[in-house]
Amino acid sequence: MQHNIFATMRSLNMMEGCKGTQVYAFNPSGKTRTTGYGGGGGGSAGEKFLQHLQERVTSVKSKSNRNYQALQPKDNVKSAVLAEALASYGSPQTDLIEPQIESYLKSVNFVETLADVYRRMDSCPQFEMSGMYLEQCAIFKGLSDPKLFRRCLKSGREHAVDVHSKVVLSAWLRFDRREDELIGVSAMDCCGRSIECPRSSLVSGYNPESATDPCTFHQRPIQNEGTEITVGDEECSTSISHDHEDDYDMSFCIGDEEIRCRRFNMASLSRPFEAMLYDGFMESRREKVNFSQNGISAKGMKAAEMFSRTRSVESFDPDTVLELLSLANKFCCIEMKFACDAYLASLVSDMDSAMLLIEYGLEETAYVLVAACLQVLLRELPNSMLNPNVSRLFCSSEGKERLASAGHASFLLYYFLTQTAMEEDMKSNTTVMLLERLGECSNIGWQKQLAFHQLGCVMLERKEYKDAQKWFEAALEAGHVYSLAGIARAKYKRGHMYKAYKLMNSLISDCTPSGWMYQERSLYCRGKEKMMDLSTATELDPTLSYPYKYRAVSMVQENRIEAAISEINRIIGFKISPDCLELRAWFLIALEDYEGALRDVRALLTLDPQYVMFHGKLQGDKLVELLRHTVQQRNQADCWMQLYDRWSCVDDIGSLAVVHHMLANDPGKSLLLFRQSLLLLRLNSHRAAMRSLREARNQATSEHERLVYEGWILYDTGYREEAISKAEESISIQRSFEAFFLKAYVLSETNSDSEASSYVIKLLEEALRCPSDGLRKGQALSNLASIYVDVDKLDNAIDCYMNALNIKHTRAHQGLARVYHLKNQRKAAYDEMTKLIEKASYTASAYEKRSEYCDREMAKSDLRMATKLDPLRTYPYRYKAAVLMDDHKEAEAISELTKVIAFKPDLHLLHLRAAFHDSMGEPTSTIRDCEAALCLDSSHADTLELYSKARQRSNEQQST
Repeated sequence: MQHNIFATMRSLNMMEGCKGTQVYAFNPSGKTRTTGYGGGGGGSAGEKFLQHLQERVTSVKSKSNRNYQALQPKDNVKSAVLAEALASYGSPQTDLIEPQIESYLKSVNFVETLADVYRRMDSCPQFEMSGMYLEQCAIFKGLSDPKLFRRCLKSGREHAVDVHSKVVLSAWLRFDRREDELIGVSAMDCCGRSIECPRSSLVSGYNPESATDPCTFHQRPIQNEGTEITVGDEECSTSISHDHEDDYDMSFCIGDEEIRCRRFNMASLSRPFEAMLYDGFMESRREKVNFSQNGISAKGMKAAEMFSRTRSVESFDPDTVLELLSLANKFCCIEMKFACDAYLASLVSDMDSAMLLIEYGLEETAYVLVAACLQVLLRELPNSMLNPNVSRLFCSSEGKERLASAGHASFLLYYFLTQTAMEEDMKSNTTVMLLERLGECSNIGWQKQLAFHQLGCVMLERKEYKDAQKWFEAALEAGHVYSLAGIARAKYKRGHMYKAYKLMNSLISDCTPSGWMYQERSLYCRGKEKMMDLSTATELDPTLSYPYKYRAVSMVQENRIEAAISEINRIIGFKISPDCLELRAWFLIALEDYEGALRDVRALLTLDPQYVMFHGKLQGDKLVELLRHTVQQRNQADCWMQLYDRWSCVDDIGSLAVVHHMLANDPGKSLLLFRQSLLLLRLNSHRAAMRSLREARNQATSEHERLVYEGWILYDTGYREEAISKAEESISIQRSFEAFFLKAYVLSETNSDSEASSYVIKLLEEALRCPSDGLRKGQALSNLASIYVDVDKLDNAIDCYMNALNIKHTRAHQGLARVYHLKNQRKAAYDEMTKLIEKASYTASAYEKRSEYCDREMAKSDLRMATKLDPLRTYPYRYKAAVLMDDHKEAEAISELTKVIAFKPDLHLLHLRAAFHDSMGEPTSTIRDCEAALCLDSSHADTLELYSKARQRSNEQQST
């Protein structure tokens, strides 16, 4: 099992987001308080507690009127601070914390769902593939790896046929990258890729290959500079050439004006004109036709005559083209309508023009014009929804009908709109109305499941429990079994606890039990039964945070604070989230470990800068300011030393806190923001990492630095070639460590042949010649060593790793161990990993890697420890399953893999289980697991080969 240091530094196995679920809901006054975001300062009681923190209380007199006497505080400072905290904010209470009902599609048999989707995609007509990729998006939304969702979104755009789908998917891709947060980038800018180009989206037709090409419209303005759209009473002359007056054989009379025309040309505009001018009507026998009552001006009719000859509207002003569009609709002039539609669409470039023209487009059902306006509104999300006209158009039933009449109301559109609305404010009326429109646009099973389930989740958040139950029941009727958990929760909130328990109990009995089922049932029971359900939930799915939080808070209520910290550390050790960090910070404050509490609050605010502590009473940054005075003050130089120390100890949370402190001292420092993004990526906090990276780009003080950060943004969102171009452009301006490092990194991920490796080595050597700090140079040395290993230059690799260790890059121990192993020095390799375990705060990967350098029993011990520290690491499960297969314990091997696949449907785990089924002569199970794996990655060569063989074997069995 080879190790790639690059993957360590910039892991893309990232979780979808870090939305904080507040863990405090106790109100000393006895009034009900809503948990979650909101609120301001902590009031007088809170200020009193904060004063205690600042003054480091030396003695506190006992007061009989405190409402926390049940805890019986001891007569010491620690008890006084804890008691004051409880009095001011209320301690975490087990009865008032609960897990959220997830708002995405969740299958009770995820592997079967993946396999079914792959089978349907495999036989799906090409023109319908875009819809299948959208279904995949909905399924992958609940997974921790955002690359899967984005890849499906890109595939959906590549296979889109109609303009509407292209417009929505392109806007969604742009929104997913949050490009709107980049200073100097406007909504309609072309980023150079056809797949997201606003002008490419307005071109109809199916060509999936061209979607990935460089954009042909790149750097061309949507509208010529200086062009101003005015629609109304402005006078504008229409230039008409009368070179062939003798050819005119009729006239249209409008008021006192006479517009000379050729009968044949005008008849060619449409079948109604042809019938009027040739098919026996009175007009067919007249040289002059009165056209005054048809709602078109003389200027407009002159333009229509010109169009009948030139088939172009380019020379007309927008007001005239709008008249022609209306005439085209009345008289079914298809070619003229298309020309007007396309011309007006080309004028749409910003919110002002979009809002001006969309009403005309909807009124005249101008498909491309409405698409162009819709594109601007979508690319300006979420800000465009602040416009009441936009909100009314999207949210109301009437608005949806108007969009539908123009061909622009779809499940896809409202799916995108609801996702942006739910991110902004899940409980808003806007979110509810958009979800109602989504439900109206739902045609097939999975669409109804999603729309109704999300409506249930929103109503639950709004505490409208009767409506929540109704929508969850509708989702269940549509086939979404997970919505039973929503029904149970709504019943529980309405006071029917026993009914909720029975509902979850029947679900556990009827289905293959999952961790979330036992977690949900635990809410509806007490005592030992509850703790047993929570224990089973953790056993089946160790990634669920609620059981750890509940157990930790229970321990606090028993005055076992150290045990509570140990319990919450179990989940924080492999899955960092704001709510768990908040809980640990509270415990640490109770123990008067203000340094540790400050560390956790700083890390928490890096994940979510707007987080509000203590059930919405205290802004996190204010708590930082107050805790800061209770610990040793550090200047920027001290912080750099501390960062080196934390980085060397592989303490990513500690490093994150130090960087947060340094940014407070030196706000807007792009280098620190970039370092922050790297740490967040290592902690699988992709969304927060990208936010930091975008901010680093915005704060960059030089062009070459800005280009580097743009390159990383492109790389992290799947555009590798563009990332390399940014690095090269940066190098052309100024040679820098980060530019060379970026180019080397992306190339090493893209190509692995010897020629490419030699080039990457040269790039990294150039990077090391440029100025940088030891932290980054240590990483570059490790990356360089890794490439040397790949090209079998082991002595060079050792030198690099040793140099990295000399500047305290502790992770180099792992690479050095790999080299020793390749040189058949297993004892030396084992010792290197032991050194890493002794130095590092996070050691799960070190235990996993050390297992490769020892005998079977010691390896089992190390892998057990790795799984205990981080149950998301898949290698220990694969190793254990392989050992069981070697011992001919096939059923146990498959059971081992099944257990982890239930909470981590990993490609390699599915492939391995498929191979095990194949070796046991079970083609049906082999095919199912292969299909599930290929749904995650349709190009995985080993799985494709196994799938082909299994299908062939299955066909042979059926034929016999």
